[in-house]
Amino acid sequence: MPYLIKWLCISLIIGALIGTASAGFLQSLNWLTNYREANLWIIALLPLAGLSIGLLYHYYGKDVEAGNNLLIETIHEPKQIIPFKMMPFVYIGTIATHLFGGSAGREGTALQMAGAIADQFSKPFKLSPEDRKTLIIAAIAAGFGSVFGTPLAGAVFGMEVFLIGRLRYSSIFPAFAAAIIADIVTKLWNTPHTHYHIDLVPSISFINLGYAILAGAAFGLCAAAFSKALRFTSSIFKIKIKYPPLRPFIGGLILVVIIYFSGTTTYIGLGIPTIVEAFNQQMPPYSFAIKMALTILTLAAGFKGGEVTPLFFIGATLGSALSLFLPLPVALLAGMGFVAVFAGATNTPIACTLMALELFGSECGVYVAIACTVSYLLSGHTGIYGKQVVGETKNSRFSNYLNRRIGDI
Repeated sequence: MPYLIKWLCISLIIGALIGTASAGFLQSLNWLTNYREANLWIIALLPLAGLSIGLLYHYYGKDVEAGNNLLIETIHEPKQIIPFKMMPFVYIGTIATHLFGGSAGREGTALQMAGAIADQFSKPFKLSPEDRKTLIIAAIAAGFGSVFGTPLAGAVFGMEVFLIGRLRYSSIFPAFAAAIIADIVTKLWNTPHTHYHIDLVPSISFINLGYAILAGAAFGLCAAAFSKALRFTSSIFKIKIKYPPLRPFIGGLILVVIIYFSGTTTYIGLGIPTIVEAFNQQMPPYSFAIKMALTILTLAAGFKGGEVTPLFFIGATLGSALSLFLPLPVALLAGMGFVAVFAGATNTPIACTLMALELFGSECGVYVAIACTVSYLLSGHTGIYGKQVVGETKNSRFSNYLNRRIGDI
């Protein structure tokens, strides 16, 4: 009982604060997205926005530049308190990225805001190093659960993301409590979440399960390609452009040229309307590739945001396009891709399966579980979070990867 009471009190405090922060962040994103679409001339200022973000982090934010990887590193090796400035810095950087037309997400920002808020209570509450690990896990769970409206997935994501193949069950109560409380608080602020609908789920059969495996394989290869391309492009920017603030400036120039000549804003920002469209009709086979390229360019150059919502876009449009070849309903394939590409890129198949159940309903459970599992396995020992540690390898042949970081592998 003392343990439950202690962590319930902590979860109430951090959950309320993180839920409020997520609500403000989501409402800001909705407003500025509408403003950008009504004033497309503002996209021309993207290079200057990139330069401002680069200067901010280069001169004042080097200690928080690692972002989500800093949170994961803190779970593995708790050291100094995460600087609170991570919260306003990542908020400002993400707002600027989306306002001026970068292709990025929102999960990274939500997690970093949550981690920066929660870790400030480590000293006042006199938490031990082990308790600090639990606190950061609960913060990640709260940030993820509140920003997507999926508290169950958020809780498991917090326990699953930092150690591949293992779950930290000692943090199960704080993770679920913080995620649920944060989600409730976000909704109390009248913050809407996007709803998706899968109208038809075929009966389970061997042939349909075979199609699900094939789709999962495509999603896993796509996730691996995204992770590797993002890492490669980031290294190119670092090698070719020595002065960090110039990287997002040059990247912004390239993005503006691409957006101008493409004549569409479909592939910038969060891309929520296109994700919803992917559930209703078959998407062109190139949609996912364009979004992938623009997102990689945006993030590799140094703009702020996250990878997850773009991964939803990539997965949903790829799944929708796969209906050209696989005789499964378009909406089901879009939903499978929505979570499975994310599962492969973050190595979190259980959280992503739960996310599908929360967003789409339990009827699709078997299909999304297969897609997420196959994607997780076929994405290999890659991922968008370089500080993830391999707690259990995906195949016994790779036992030498055990306890190593993804970035090092």
